Amino acid sequence: MFVRGFCAILLMLGAGAAMAETASGTVFEDLNGNGRLDAGEPGIAGVRVSDGETVRLTDEAGRYRLEVGSEAVIFITKPRGYATPVNASQLPQFYYIHQPEGSPPMRYPGVAPTGPLPERIDFPLTAQDEPSRFEALLFSDTQPQTDAELDYIRDDVLAELIGTRARFGMTMGDITFDDLSVMPRLNRLIGTLGIPWYNVPGNHELNFDAEDDRYSLETFKRYYGPPYYAFEYGDALFVVLDNIEYQGNGQSDPGDVRGNGGYVARLGKRQLTWLRRELAHVPEDRLVFLAMHSPLETYLSDGPGVTTADRRELFKLLSGRENLYAVAGHTHTTEHRYFGTEDGFEGPGEFHHHVLATVSGAWWSGPFDPRGIPTTDQADGTPNGYHVLEVDGVEATVRYKAAGKPADYQMRILYDVAHHGLRVDGLRDFRAGELFDGRFSVDAVPAAEVIVNLFDGGPKSEAFFRIGDGPELPMNRVRRPDPYMIEVFARNEDTKKSWLRPAPSTHLFSADLPDDLAPGTYTLSVRARDEFGREHHAHSILEITGS
Repeated sequence: MFVRGFCAILLMLGAGAAMAETASGTVFEDLNGNGRLDAGEPGIAGVRVSDGETVRLTDEAGRYRLEVGSEAVIFITKPRGYATPVNASQLPQFYYIHQPEGSPPMRYPGVAPTGPLPERIDFPLTAQDEPSRFEALLFSDTQPQTDAELDYIRDDVLAELIGTRARFGMTMGDITFDDLSVMPRLNRLIGTLGIPWYNVPGNHELNFDAEDDRYSLETFKRYYGPPYYAFEYGDALFVVLDNIEYQGNGQSDPGDVRGNGGYVARLGKRQLTWLRRELAHVPEDRLVFLAMHSPLETYLSDGPGVTTADRRELFKLLSGRENLYAVAGHTHTTEHRYFGTEDGFEGPGEFHHHVLATVSGAWWSGPFDPRGIPTTDQADGTPNGYHVLEVDGVEATVRYKAAGKPADYQMRILYDVAHHGLRVDGLRDFRAGELFDGRFSVDAVPAAEVIVNLFDGGPKSEAFFRIGDGPELPMNRVRRPDPYMIEVFARNEDTKKSWLRPAPSTHLFSADLPDDLAPGTYTLSVRARDEFGREHHAHSILEITGS
């Protein structure tokens, strides 16, 4: 019995060894830019090469060897001071897909058969200047559902970014809205910005006809490569994470009218193992910027498809690093969180997590503007838009930009004179936009409230208001729906997506107007300070009439 069992084990080991193959090649400086390793082109030492679990360093001649399975995505971590090739859509080519039989048959094509592992897999790089101070563009949830919505992305966001100073850009998932056939056109449109563009997988990039998570990102992989990876720029390491785990087409969520399989927000052991090995080669004082789709944690929901289940395991890996910043999308609301010891992050300091405003806003919903583009304000009152990351050495700050608006458009001022009361019942008796109207009677002053939505505000943000030359008065941060969004959604059922509801805002500020405000015309000024200590200003004219 022992001999038979021992022989069976040997056979299993032999079969496993037969399945394993060795990928090898050179990471080199492509001096002539032809993408091939030619005589006299030097190898680059110390570059990290991975299959998504194991991490190897190239030797002094730029060579590597890596054991891989029957299928793998072999990729490098772009080192500082070098650029990877990009294709015609500015998508970085830093990987090789080894998938001999290609993807399983699916509605949206995945990877074509690659055949046997090549004898060599070389990775060309070209030298480039990478200052420690630079900018990058951060998109989230572009999420076009139709060709018209691709037009909106083109005209509402991309057109104003032509000529950007940013060194590269990233999209935090939900690049599409289930129809993966729009990827090529969207890639071409974003490619017109002329900068390398990195992509994070979201739940709307899933191949829903996959049996399980293993083949759930085949179309994503076809266009963008590995679902998680890293690259260096300047003094920073950028880490793209995949925290959407597909549950399979046999486990449909009963609440999902499309009948697609459900998903949970989770990183998984294999990805966390890769990240631990990747970070082992990164000095602890380096800025590490993490990009993912689903938030690590959010005030909006603790549901399994929103909050990342194994975030504490991630916090353990990151503990001891002071210079961290993480961004996500997914919720179509804007939020800042700070994690500390009670969350499992041991410091030093706090770990700043930022849920970004989305390009698509309220999924391209709402009344049309004069250009024929939906106003598409998010459910928390934030206009659709994007963010600009500013890196200076190990310091990271992020500034918000509303699409199609001036750069200093950072807040909205409203007046609620009790007639709204966060209910829609009485809207028929008030004209649209009356919340913006600062003209009301002196009798209404005791009930009047000024409300400010500081679009990218958070727990450390503050707001103050002043009437004329009077004293500056503090405003209170309140967590409730923005009355503006209650009215917009109620009045525009015909142009909004059916599932939309106003969401509590984490960046809403409120204050009562002074009860002794006499009839007259006043300037109401708001001064706000955001999470990074930057000041923003906005003004409104207030008219108080007699009884």
